[in-house]
Amino acid sequence: MSLVIVLPDADRRLQPYTMSAPRTFAARPARAFNRVAYSAAHVVADPLAPCNPWLDSPIDWDATIAFRQRIWALGLGVAEAMDTAQRGMGLDWPTSLELIRHSIDAARDFPGAQVASGAGTDHLAFDATTTLDDVIRAYEEQVAAIEKLGGRIILMASRALARVATSPDDYRKVYGHILSQVREPVILHWLGDMFDPALAGYWGSANLDNAMDVAVDIINTWPEKIDGVKISLLDKHKEIAMRRRLDPRVKMYTGDDFNYAELIAGDTHGHSHALLGIFDAIAPAASAALDALAGGDTQRFHEILAPTVPLSRHIFQAPTRFYKTGVVFMAYLNGLQDHFVMIGGQQSTRSLTHLAELFRLADRAGLLADPELAVARMRAVLAVNGVHDA
Repeated sequence: MSLVIVLPDADRRLQPYTMSAPRTFAARPARAFNRVAYSAAHVVADPLAPCNPWLDSPIDWDATIAFRQRIWALGLGVAEAMDTAQRGMGLDWPTSLELIRHSIDAARDFPGAQVASGAGTDHLAFDATTTLDDVIRAYEEQVAAIEKLGGRIILMASRALARVATSPDDYRKVYGHILSQVREPVILHWLGDMFDPALAGYWGSANLDNAMDVAVDIINTWPEKIDGVKISLLDKHKEIAMRRRLDPRVKMYTGDDFNYAELIAGDTHGHSHALLGIFDAIAPAASAALDALAGGDTQRFHEILAPTVPLSRHIFQAPTRFYKTGVVFMAYLNGLQDHFVMIGGQQSTRSLTHLAELFRLADRAGLLADPELAVARMRAVLAVNGVHDA
């Protein structure tokens, strides 16, 4: 007998929805990938912690690390303490550093596990008196703390730098100073203002082409210090154009949660690697697709990922910065955490109709591994919001 749930639609009507069968993916890939692939992973909040939910960031460490172990088992790396983990949007620097320490420690016990961790300036209380030297010192502090733990660095975009910089040369100064000191090649992170409005005008220009000129100049000046660059602009044409301008030693990591499949597959001029928030929500499918690609089956790669794209575009719809809610909701529906609670109360940033459509799209993509569990959990969320499926 088919499993049916009543869901609200965009017109506020309650409509029956019939569940489909989930897709089956291998627990582990059959071969090494021919793309470097990181999942920017979310954190699991501790809903029982006595705290101020909007102000504090209590984390369930066991559940958070268990989720990362699942990512590693699927052959993906973990991009730690990034915006998917609500960095700067509920997760402060002291808690981020503790998260990084936990992940690096856990990775040592997991052969082949990859972790790269975000270093930024989010602990800097910037104001009208903040200078470029303050930004440099803030970057240095976080880089040193992560390197002391034995971690690799993702050099995150800085809100403070975006605020105090007055020209592209200010970016050249700050990045040149930090890159000259790092122990290992880093991944640079260019996060568009759709993900974080405070980063508007990054690299010294609101014009993306001019901004890209500055970023490429910095990267190609320091290729021996840069493993790659992740750009999250949701514009495949900008990414491809930048990819073709990079020093051959520098990788492009796609952060395009709208067009990741075709960017990873690439073209005759090259391809992108991956550092994606959506891989948190679709990890089994991402692993299976990358396994197929590594085996030379590009058609199978696209067949696996194609149904995930509508889901990803829905999760990352504007306001894009609230995509973390959808990522955590997917983990809840799939039984990867016991609750739908986020640090900072961020579970409230998406509407019930948004979550209902997410549920439909996840089901159509075959990404609800246990439909009965997913329906039971969706009904619980519906009931809290006054919708009773009886």
